[in-house]
Amino acid sequence: MADSDSRSRKGQGPRSQGRPAGARLQVEVVGARDARALGPWLRRVAPARARGAMTVAIVPDARVQSLNRRFRRKDKPTDVLSFPAGERGYLGDVVIAAGVATRQARDAGHSLQTELRVLALHGLLHLLGYDHENDDGRMARVERRLRSKGGLREGLIERVPRPVRGRSAR
Repeated sequence: MADSDSRSRKGQGPRSQGRPAGARLQVEVVGARDARALGPWLRRVAPARARGAMTVAIVPDARVQSLNRRFRRKDKPTDVLSFPAGERGYLGDVVIAAGVATRQARDAGHSLQTELRVLALHGLLHLLGYDHENDDGRMARVERRLRSKGGLREGLIERVPRPVRGRSAR
């Protein structure tokens, strides 16, 4: 499995730009016609504090690898990257690798639509400031509750190998 963490420098995502603040979450999905239902689903399951706009971009693996190399200094594709905007009204960008998502869906035995939901939810939580590598399980608990609300059996955090004696699995 690809490493799936997603934090980057605020305001330096591929599409960061000013967007109007909304009463609730606004989701723009780009790059995949078959993922149109992702935005309404993510709005429905998002935590109440998720206010403002965000973009979910589904892009080729090579683009994600380039972003991962630039912002995380890891020269390999990953499944999802999040780029918090750090500006009022715009949460940021979530970038999903189409090929990695397709392979992970197959390996997990579920549809690509389900995998995109898993990855988009994980990315949204990173935009909201959660960090599963450093939060003593807080993000995992929130993700578990939201997955249940959205009808997902498994989340990304459960798939990631646990660190051994303080060493990161990444």
